Amino acid sequence: MKKQAKKIHSRFTRRLGLHFTIQFFTIWLLVLAIVLISLFTIMYHIGNEQLKTDIPSDVLDSLAIETTIEGDSVELPSFWPGQLEQKGYWLQIVNESGREVYNLNVPEDVPEQYSAADLLRISDTRRLNEYQVTTLYEEILGDRNLYLLGRKDVDGTKLEEWYNLYSDNGMVPDSAARILENEVESIGVSLVVLNKSGHIVQSFGLPSGHEAYGALTLIEMSQQPAKSKIDVSYHYDPASQYTWLIERQREEAESTNQPILRTMLIVLVTIGLAILLLSLGLAVWHGYRYGGPLLLFMRGFERMGRGEYEEVFTEKERKKIFGRKGRFRARYKLYHEVIAGFSEMADKLAFARNERLRLEQSREEWMTGISHDLRTPLTTVQGYGHLLESGQFSWSEDELREVGGTIREKSTYMLELLQDFSLTFELKNHTPGEKLEPLELNEFVRRAVLRYVNDVTLQNVVFDFEESPISLLISANPKWFQRLLDNLISNAVKHNPPGTEITLSVISEGELAFINVRDNGVGMDAETQSRLFDRYYRGTNTDEGSDGAGLGMSIAYAVVAAHKGTIMVESRIGEGTMIKLTFPRLTSPDCNSKPETHL
Repeated sequence: MKKQAKKIHSRFTRRLGLHFTIQFFTIWLLVLAIVLISLFTIMYHIGNEQLKTDIPSDVLDSLAIETTIEGDSVELPSFWPGQLEQKGYWLQIVNESGREVYNLNVPEDVPEQYSAADLLRISDTRRLNEYQVTTLYEEILGDRNLYLLGRKDVDGTKLEEWYNLYSDNGMVPDSAARILENEVESIGVSLVVLNKSGHIVQSFGLPSGHEAYGALTLIEMSQQPAKSKIDVSYHYDPASQYTWLIERQREEAESTNQPILRTMLIVLVTIGLAILLLSLGLAVWHGYRYGGPLLLFMRGFERMGRGEYEEVFTEKERKKIFGRKGRFRARYKLYHEVIAGFSEMADKLAFARNERLRLEQSREEWMTGISHDLRTPLTTVQGYGHLLESGQFSWSEDELREVGGTIREKSTYMLELLQDFSLTFELKNHTPGEKLEPLELNEFVRRAVLRYVNDVTLQNVVFDFEESPISLLISANPKWFQRLLDNLISNAVKHNPPGTEITLSVISEGELAFINVRDNGVGMDAETQSRLFDRYYRGTNTDEGSDGAGLGMSIAYAVVAAHKGTIMVESRIGEGTMIKLTFPRLTSPDCNSKPETHL
């Protein structure tokens, strides 16, 4: 029982731990999923904003974060190719040997292999042929790569063309001014010529909006285009120290509904509210799921405390626990071992209470009977003792023999009562299944029967023995097994009239060995059969000469159970009784040989 309870407890503990572990990881996976989705949303939004600002360095930073490079294998999210193509960019990634490992929209005049000097010049000048190129060096886990994000510099190429056609010592001559004015206006830009101090000395096309440029103005416009609404291309003539600039108004990107910080704030607030609502929902759900069964158990314990074992759960509560088909509802399925154990415990307590009441009644009946059983023989022994002690009577030899026989019989009867008590307490402290050894049933039962055949006090009882044709071995404790047979045989002798025939037979069937003790005596009724092995039960006959303390058959039952056997009774009034014992056989090489035994 303890092992079973421990097993149920262990199984329930594992299930409860697994249940909460799964819930814990599910919650955190949900939170992690929300956070990751939010991060991806923010990154996607940042990428969109960077593309809208059209700042190559920002675009390249965002692109590099989302690009995966393993050796010569490059994976770029599907979002980027379309966006880069729409903005007119091309992308090239080269490894540490200068060889191209990835390209996107790369023109044919862009090389696939670079030298160290080539890459250094591109990085410094930010130009490759007619393209403006932004570079980004990246080193991850020992792999070194260089990103090249390029776009055709239309204004720069046009500026070189105009300078070569119309420049005269760094200035535009009057003869070419009109022609250049028309070309500048046709493409919608402004062309200015700056002297070495940064002042505008010539201007063509649209107004530039500047009269002079500060020392850092052009640097700011070139390196931080996000702060300027103008794209600038320039050409510097070292000889004349004049600088030609083409200024183009930057196209306004489509404005977004929310700034990026506001978007991040809203996303974070949304995540917080979602987690808060999820926590509140889980708290309510856990309270409903786990609080209800606990209250149910508390009410059950209150009823058990009042001794109401038959109705630990009311009918209404059972409908909450079980569905129409008798299955546990989802809310209580987690506790099905606890509920089953709870009900089983209540049933056992109810049975124990009823058994206790029954045993108390049986004990009272037994105490009444045993008092009578002891008082009667003691009265006889005491009476004969007084007669012998008084010296008032003369006793013949036959009378003394009769008195001595009577005293011996009464003493033997009382001694058997005491032996039954002693055996009962010994069974509580020592298991008959201890010190087992192989026991050959034919010879052992034959010798047990011979003891009664040779008993001169049992002349009016006929004993017979039927042996098995093969040797039968079982694992048994000889002392307790002898006590078992003595109890069964003496019980048959005591409860039957003189002339009764008692037969013991040993039978083999497969892996089992059987011992049958049958008689053709008075038999017993159904009530006596049902309670034959109950402790202190004495049947309906209370005659002192044929009855004991009511412990003999309960002792026999305990001995059989300790030997992993079974005991059954078959009886009818007036037709006799048969006690059937069954034990598991032991296998032995010489089990097939028939023993030579004679009664």
